[in-house]
Amino acid sequence: MAVFYNGARAVCHELTVDADLFKDSMRHLAGAVSVITVGRGNDRTGFTATSVSSLAIDPPSVIVSLNRDSSSWPVLQRHGTFCVNVLAHDQRHVAESFAGRGGRRGVERYQDAHWRELATGTLALGNALTVLDCELDDAIERHSHGIVIGRVRVISPHQQKNEASRQVTIAVIEPAISATDRKRMRP
Repeated sequence: MAVFYNGARAVCHELTVDADLFKDSMRHLAGAVSVITVGRGNDRTGFTATSVSSLAIDPPSVIVSLNRDSSSWPVLQRHGTFCVNVLAHDQRHVAESFAGRGGRRGVERYQDAHWRELATGTLALGNALTVLDCELDDAIERHSHGIVIGRVRVISPHQQKNEASRQVTIAVIEPAISATDRKRMRP
């Protein structure tokens, strides 16, 4: 591996980083919590993500990181659409459901919330802060994850009457289970 710095070439050595320590460190990055929904009908699932970012304005597009061992990966590949639901501060229960808490999988993750179907057929959380209905533009496979690039087809912001309720959920969702158990319960 080579690194360029101010035009000079420096050689970097591969270092081993503890995976659990890396995950714990990344949990300190503040970011909006989103639920990404994928699939249709009984072939649907989804996951909780903080790794969502805008990519471009022209065309409007976003990127999302998704573990390729996740149950959402093959469903996304089959259907080619997904929805980014940016959660409000009072929607932690939705984030936890889509993180697989309580053993929820697939369509069970949609319980206890109001959903509506979007133009692409993907479901959107009825009272999310904003919803981005996306078509899969590309998926770049790197290491354990796919970098999902979505072209935004429809934007549906939630109209809040109270400015204070527009606060985005910025939270650290503490692991309720061990790292070993998390590996067995991948979303």
